Amino acid sequence: MTAVTDLPRVVGRTEILRNLVPQTLIQTRRLLVRWRRDPVTMVQSLGFPALLLVMINTVLGHQVSAFSGANALYGSVPMVTLVGVMSGSLAGAITLGRERDAGLLARLWVLPVHRASGLLARIVAEAVRIVACTVVLFAAGMALGFRFHEGIPAAVALLGVPVLYGLGFATLVTAAAVFTAKSALVEVISLGSSLMMFFSTGFVPLTAYPGWAQPIVKHQPMSYAIEAMRGLSLGGPVRGPLLATIAWSVAAVLVFAVPAVVGYNRASRV
Repeated sequence: MTAVTDLPRVVGRTEILRNLVPQTLIQTRRLLVRWRRDPVTMVQSLGFPALLLVMINTVLGHQVSAFSGANALYGSVPMVTLVGVMSGSLAGAITLGRERDAGLLARLWVLPVHRASGLLARIVAEAVRIVACTVVLFAAGMALGFRFHEGIPAAVALLGVPVLYGLGFATLVTAAAVFTAKSALVEVISLGSSLMMFFSTGFVPLTAYPGWAQPIVKHQPMSYAIEAMRGLSLGGPVRGPLLATIAWSVAAVLVFAVPAVVGYNRASRV
C-alpha cells in the first residue's frame, strides 16, 4: 500500500487567475459534448419544442391569427423558443444532479483547477446551448412562415432575449438542483413552465384571457420576453417589454446566484 507521504503533492496555489479562462473553456467543452450526446437533453431542448410549435400552429394558428389580426407565429415562435430554453435548463439541472450523485463534482473539486471554473463553465455552456437552440427553433419557425421584418440588427438583438431570459431561469434551476431531489425538481419546474406557457401572450392574445387573469398574464416574465421578441421581429413596442425582461432576469440572478454558488460548493464536497 502506498504511504500517504509517497503521494504526489500539489505545490503552490491552484486557483491562479490566469488559469481560470482556459480551464473554464475545457469544462465548457466537456458539458457541451455531454449534452450533445445526451438524448434527454436533445429531446427536451429541440425535439419537444419543435413538435410543440408545429402542433400549436396547426391547431390554433389560424384561429389566433384571425382573432389578433397578425400571424400567430410571431407569438408562438418566441413562446416555444422560451419553452425550449426552460426545458434545456431543466435537462442541464438533471445532468448536474447525476454528476453530484456519481461523485464527479467531488472529484473535480480536489483537482488542481480553479474552483470557480466549474460553475462558470456551466454558465457559458448554458449560453451557448440557448443560442444554438434558438437558432434551430427560429429556423423551424421560418419554415412555417416566420420572418424578421425589422432587419438584421433587430434579428441579432432578438437572439439576445432568450439568452437573457435563459440565464436568469438557469440560475434559479441550478440553485434548486443542488438543494432538491431530482424527482421533485422535475415535477415542480415542469408544472411551473407549463403554466407560464399557457398563461402567456404567446399562446393566445392578452384580450382572450378572462379579466382576472389578464394582469397575471401581462406581467409574468415569459410574456414580457415574448412581447420584446415580437416587437423585434414583427414590429411594435420593444423598450418596455425588454426593460421588464432585463429586470426579471437580473432579479432572478441576484436572488438565486448566492444559493446556487453555496449549493454547488456544498455538492462538490459531498
